[in-house]
Amino acid sequence: MKKPVSRNPWFWIPTLYFAEGLPYVVAMTVSVIMFKRLGISNTDIALYTSWLYLPWVIMPLWSPIVDILKTKRFWIVWMQLIVGGALAGVALTLPGSDFFRWSLAFLWLLAFSSATHDIAADGFYMLGLSKYNQAFFVGIRNTFYRFAMLSGQGLLVVLAGFLEEKSGNIGGSWSITFFILSAMFGAFFIYHLIVLPYPAEDSERKVTNVKEVVTAFLDTFVSFFQKPQAGIAISFMLLFRLGEAQLVKLASPFLLDPKEAGGLGLSTTDIGFVYGTAGVVALTLGGILGGIAVAQQGLKKWLWPLALSLNLPNLAYVIMAFSQPDSLWWISAGVVIEQFGYGFGFTAYMLYMIYFADGPNKTAHYAICTGFMALGMMLPGMVSGWIQDQLGYQWFFVWVMICTLPGFALLPFMKIDPAFGTRQAKKVD
Repeated sequence: MKKPVSRNPWFWIPTLYFAEGLPYVVAMTVSVIMFKRLGISNTDIALYTSWLYLPWVIMPLWSPIVDILKTKRFWIVWMQLIVGGALAGVALTLPGSDFFRWSLAFLWLLAFSSATHDIAADGFYMLGLSKYNQAFFVGIRNTFYRFAMLSGQGLLVVLAGFLEEKSGNIGGSWSITFFILSAMFGAFFIYHLIVLPYPAEDSERKVTNVKEVVTAFLDTFVSFFQKPQAGIAISFMLLFRLGEAQLVKLASPFLLDPKEAGGLGLSTTDIGFVYGTAGVVALTLGGILGGIAVAQQGLKKWLWPLALSLNLPNLAYVIMAFSQPDSLWWISAGVVIEQFGYGFGFTAYMLYMIYFADGPNKTAHYAICTGFMALGMMLPGMVSGWIQDQLGYQWFFVWVMICTLPGFALLPFMKIDPAFGTRQAKKVD
């Protein structure tokens, strides 16, 4: 039977990018909420879950392996199977006495498999679609990636909270939730094994000259650091979200901790709604509007407003930490404001990476930029729990506001083409 070279993209684009987003949100956000509910300290949560960023930090280092060995289709389906196995491993270890160590080990496997899946999926997207369909489906893939965030931070957390309330067994409730996730990835594996097309370009490459491959790989890295304003660009990628990188690790623990510990005392179900549903919707809307704004007048014109939008709404957490409101609606409003501002302001970060990566090696250079982006989240996140334990929630969020200043200090030194990001620039291209 002849293998299908192409298939209707609607059959596989939505499910592929939903499967891409779900493990990331589990590793970065859901794990924080789960460990908090299981009694792990903020210091340990922030430190060890921040290490889970590492696969995305070093992703450019092994992306050539995915490109050279086997096919993108091969890596996609088998990484989904491994992700499913890692999720099952988390589920099996949670009821045990040494659950933290072993569940982290399986989350590491999840993170590396997910990062490898990201490389293959994004490559397969370009190989499996025509140029027209690549442009047409870019909004669809982003939407279903966002749906994965909504499902992970929202529906799955709400489900775990519901099971907690019904059974009174926190570990068992999260174990069931992860078994459900594992079954989903088993289904993704079977579905994509059958449905994904076999593009002619996605063929297994024969490695005939390893030295040439290594030389080209090293030249790509050298040319990145030789680009004009490389030092400013790297500093921007590492420091622009210095405050946000710390806030995001402690936002869920703050919402969950009892009021006597300085938190807001929300239930798992409440946080699934506030942070995982309303917050993600606000984040998505902010990102959409940020892109529309830049398209009108360009990134250079909007750089300062976007930077202010990303950082100033963090004040909502300062206000909530000092006032400790009882109303779920007021808490939701604070989270929505911060997440909307983050989504709107993050546009500057993403577009600047695209701008800086432009050139002969833009795909590889963009991958290096994403590595610095992940590093800029990982390092501050690792120490954020310890800082919060020392300062308490109130002064920790004040510290977060102070950490926004280095990012602002870099803005005057950034040289950006005034036309970049505008419709006029698109017409010139």
